[in-house]
Amino acid sequence: MTKYIFVTGGVLSSLGKGITAASIGTLLKHSGINVGMLKIDPYINVDPGTMSPLEHGEVFVTRDGAETDLDIGNYERFLDTSFLKTSNFTTGQVYLSVIERERSGGYLGQTIQVVPHIVGEIVNRIKKAGEGRDVLIVELGGTVGDIEGLPFMEAIRQMKHDEEVEGTFFAHVALIPFIKAAGELKSKPTQHSVQELRRIGITPHMIIARSENALPKTFKKKLAMSCDVSQDSVVEALDAATIYDVPMSFLRQNILNPIAKELGLGELNPDMEKWDDLVKKIVQPKNRIVLGFVGKYLQLKESYKSLTESLIHSGAHLDTRVDILWVDSEEIEEKGAEALLAECDSILVAGGFGNRGVEGKIQAINYARTNKIPYLGICLGMQLTLVEYARNVLGYEGANSTEFDENTPYPMIYLIDNFLDQSGSQQLRTHTSPMGGTLRLGEYPCETKEGSILRDAYNGEKIIFERHRHRYEANPTYRKALEDAGMIVTGESNGLIETVEVKDHPWFLGVQFHPEFTSRLQTPNPTILAFVKATLEHIS
Repeated sequence: MTKYIFVTGGVLSSLGKGITAASIGTLLKHSGINVGMLKIDPYINVDPGTMSPLEHGEVFVTRDGAETDLDIGNYERFLDTSFLKTSNFTTGQVYLSVIERERSGGYLGQTIQVVPHIVGEIVNRIKKAGEGRDVLIVELGGTVGDIEGLPFMEAIRQMKHDEEVEGTFFAHVALIPFIKAAGELKSKPTQHSVQELRRIGITPHMIIARSENALPKTFKKKLAMSCDVSQDSVVEALDAATIYDVPMSFLRQNILNPIAKELGLGELNPDMEKWDDLVKKIVQPKNRIVLGFVGKYLQLKESYKSLTESLIHSGAHLDTRVDILWVDSEEIEEKGAEALLAECDSILVAGGFGNRGVEGKIQAINYARTNKIPYLGICLGMQLTLVEYARNVLGYEGANSTEFDENTPYPMIYLIDNFLDQSGSQQLRTHTSPMGGTLRLGEYPCETKEGSILRDAYNGEKIIFERHRHRYEANPTYRKALEDAGMIVTGESNGLIETVEVKDHPWFLGVQFHPEFTSRLQTPNPTILAFVKATLEHIS
């Protein structure tokens, strides 16, 4: 049977529950434990797929095509594991499944209530995520006391007494504020948060104390006593130079000891030597590059969380700090590409939806191409690469994507009505299709071209697998004209154009897929790694 570690949060949000859960999972995995991860989101959206990145940060895509919370990305990056759609669910999914079952007569005329039906559905989903695992780590989104989180709290409370559950451990992440005027750390917010947990019926076994200041021994003792945990179960979670140092910080505090004792896991000795070496290269690298990151959601950097983390991963393996120069594509439209990108060693144009800032991205692509600067375009960045080339090399005035101009005379990017989804089923997409569920999502194969920088990046692999999240595709009608003019298609997926390169350029690659979704600290994505390596070679 599976054992469960539940990670809750108190006082306020954004304390780092996801990094905490991922760090514990990393230590357990490196101890030889078969670990699963689950993120529960209390919002009523079915998934974050239709949310603005400015609303909830990045939408992460799993291998099997689920649009999930960005914490699933953290789990994959830390544990070097691909998780599936069962690793994330929302209030919306829970209520939708219960209502659909009720409508079809599945409850045999019962009155449907939060207890037992909604809570029962939550418990079943948690157990499903834990199947085949020694330990499942469950992160509950939101903050203790939130009204929308109460059914989930009741579910994990009930699991303490479930005969199908071998053991439970509750870790509570809470804020320890420092009052500057008084010169004191304050434990009262955490105490009140724990009291709220107890009122629900949950007594935490561990307090993860989120603080900007180290906790004195006397303070830890006071916190342990007031929260009714042992002193070795008060773990500091201080600001770190990199999130990848958090597992090492936890390990130095022997975080696994109380967990192993409560869950009967025996003596745990994680092998973190290689991990620690990579962390040191992140903190004190030998080399440095400046990368121009051209995007349109720069108000919230977590909109590009996987991408920025993938650059850190590659930098660690190349002993290089990747300093990001954030460039708003709308600002390029006002000031020009050279004014904003002249100091950059390479240029990356990220994905996105909608026409805001598109012309600025096209200017950035033109600047990288004509000035022989290493360039990587991802998803929309790849699509606009074709548009830029059509306008400025082929002379196709008015060339565009039909996403931005339905009446363009040269639809370089268009919406195909029919395509095969990941399972091989035929899907129908039109301009009026609902946004949710009409994207090409998840992992697809890509056939690489011999002699291409793409195949070289993947060490000669003929078939690679990468994840997608987009609606529009490159129009094959213009393939011959593009290739005759020097832009080569170097990757294809079931007849769809996946990647393009430009002849007589040191390193220029546009990819329809999202390479950042498969990048991990221990195994960086080959596309991103090759891009950073090319940048180093360009400036050497």
